[in-house]
Amino acid sequence: MELRICHMYPDVLNLYGDRGDILCMSQRLKWRGLGVEVTRLPIGQTARLASYDLVFIGGGQDFEQQVLLEDLHRGKDREIRAAVEDGMPFLAICGGYQMLGNYYETYDGQRCDFIGAIDIYTVGSKKRMIGNYKFQCSPEAGGSLVVGFENHSGKTRLGSSVRPLGKVLSGYGNNGEDGTEGAHYKNVFGTYSHGPLLPKNPAFCDHLLLTALTRKYGAAELEPLDDTAELFAHDEMAAKL
Repeated sequence: MELRICHMYPDVLNLYGDRGDILCMSQRLKWRGLGVEVTRLPIGQTARLASYDLVFIGGGQDFEQQVLLEDLHRGKDREIRAAVEDGMPFLAICGGYQMLGNYYETYDGQRCDFIGAIDIYTVGSKKRMIGNYKFQCSPEAGGSLVVGFENHSGKTRLGSSVRPLGKVLSGYGNNGEDGTEGAHYKNVFGTYSHGPLLPKNPAFCDHLLLTALTRKYGAAELEPLDDTAELFAHDEMAAKL
């Protein structure tokens, strides 16, 4: 078994070590003797998303998101929407998460239309929502307790077809108001969690990998790994929060 992972916009969307999520997924596959191939897809480069098994989009600032809009609207937006509806697994972090939605409206009222792959929208606020936080994933998203780091001023709201990735236990999450964090639609996992997210959340990482493997092969299992170090980091932060 093997997975082909597409890392979209690694040249501009890589805040707070989000590339570590790619390294983590790759290593956890290799430790189990499974194959992995990572393809970087920077601005201006095209690729057929349907040929991959999992897509990763990291986080970026508002300026970087606007720079990407022209590139997205050259056809990548249509490919992403088609891949999402076909059940392609996506992990999208912060700015990458927002870009999958309908639009971002800045605090002063300027609106950036995004790609509408999932029914969410984001509105900027004066207050930054920043700090370590934790949330409990929904059963459909694996049910694990996740610890991470958030830093965003945008407040995200979910449409009726989208479920939260989880429930905030400490911190802000989507908007600091309704207790939701992230979005889960089909096999899209969107979250504000930087840090990077996956190294200290091995259960969530494995749920993502198993989702991709099951979609590709029909059925799959992941052998247990010795996650002593990872769980120590996870549990220490969870206890502090």
